[in-house]
Amino acid sequence: MPFAEYSVPENHPEAKRFTSFERVQTPRTGRVLARWCAGMGMLVMLCGFLPWTQNIRSTGTLTTLRPQDRPQTVPSTIAGRIMRWRVKEGQLVQRGDTLVDIAEIKDKYFDPDLLLRTREQLAAKEGSLRENSAKAIALSQQQIALREGLRVSLDKARNKVRQSRLKVLSDSAELVAANTDFAIARQQLDRQEKLYQQGLKSLTEVEQRRLKFQESTAKQQAVANKLGVSQQELINARLELLSLGAEYQDKLAKSESDRRSATAYQFDTEGQIAKMRNEYANLSIRDAFYRITAPQDGYVVRALKQGLGEIIKEGEPIVTVMPSKPQLAAELYVKPMDIPLLSVGRKVRLQFDGWPALVFSGWPGTSFGTFGGVVAVIDNIDSQGQYRVLVIPDPDTEAWPPPLRVGSGVYGWALLDDVPIWYELWRQLNGFPPNFVGKPKETDKLVKADKTENYATAEE
Repeated sequence: MPFAEYSVPENHPEAKRFTSFERVQTPRTGRVLARWCAGMGMLVMLCGFLPWTQNIRSTGTLTTLRPQDRPQTVPSTIAGRIMRWRVKEGQLVQRGDTLVDIAEIKDKYFDPDLLLRTREQLAAKEGSLRENSAKAIALSQQQIALREGLRVSLDKARNKVRQSRLKVLSDSAELVAANTDFAIARQQLDRQEKLYQQGLKSLTEVEQRRLKFQESTAKQQAVANKLGVSQQELINARLELLSLGAEYQDKLAKSESDRRSATAYQFDTEGQIAKMRNEYANLSIRDAFYRITAPQDGYVVRALKQGLGEIIKEGEPIVTVMPSKPQLAAELYVKPMDIPLLSVGRKVRLQFDGWPALVFSGWPGTSFGTFGGVVAVIDNIDSQGQYRVLVIPDPDTEAWPPPLRVGSGVYGWALLDDVPIWYELWRQLNGFPPNFVGKPKETDKLVKADKTENYATAEE
């Protein structure tokens, strides 16, 4: 038996005979150590059955849930030259406050009374349009008068044609009577000549008959000439009737051409007026762009342009403004293998940079300096091999610290299922993923209600 295991009782009779027995003692350290190890082993085994909250660890930064709450650059809508700064970095501004005054650099807009002159040009064009409209109305009335005059003139010409035709008939009847009288006078003259040759009539009677025949001849010729004149008048009346349509048609065509020219000029003027109104509205709006204003309440974070007189281009950013009351959210990045375990409404514990914390990831209730959160958004596409998750404050836990700033670091633990410690150790050693659990319904409804309230506030 080894010496370490040999021992002599104190009441043994041989113990007092030898001095060495008095000096040699059995060591007890091994027994104590063994007992301690056994006790610690039992404690570790018992601790292995304690509950452990599985979690997914991730890091990220603070951002905002609503896009309008994130830092934004205020650009210049038009090109110009910086004339005056009305704010300084770190200053709190209200929506609509003037940040920078700029001056015009395009020669087209140098005239300080350009807006007034454009208004005068617009008024002149509008006056020209009114006068042209009156001209078009006058030409339309002129056409009505010409058509009425044509109707009256045609009636007058038709009456003249009828009068001329009746006169021709009358003159024709007179000519027939004159021809008859001429024939009778000729026969009477012939008989008187025969009787004078026979001595039955005197020379005086013959000469009277000859005078009578000359009068009939002259009357016949006069009536024939009168009939010819009447016929010519009838022809002229018919020609005048025919020419009236052409004459008035020419006048109506000229009046219609003038009216259409006036209408075309009116349409062209209306187009120019619309263009000038557009230009006037653009100038009025452009006049407001000489003062660059704050789009919302916030702090002037950084001036991207310095000094006075610096030239800026259209759309070039000038200052950066951070909204004063953003709705913060933690932007965490999770590995693709862990993203199926997350869902909207999942509880998350967060640690912020600048706030001391004592973290027990498996026992979130015993951690110190961490804050609660709820998963609000999970991206459907990855970002550089990881998925982005937005976490908002948990209304059931302590509020996040007010001094938090956008951009500060965040460490997060997405809380999953509760398992024994021995199972978690076994899972970690074997590289198995955490347990997959369903989406908590009550928390999910709470998050949806909170998001709906946020969106309603954003619309207001």
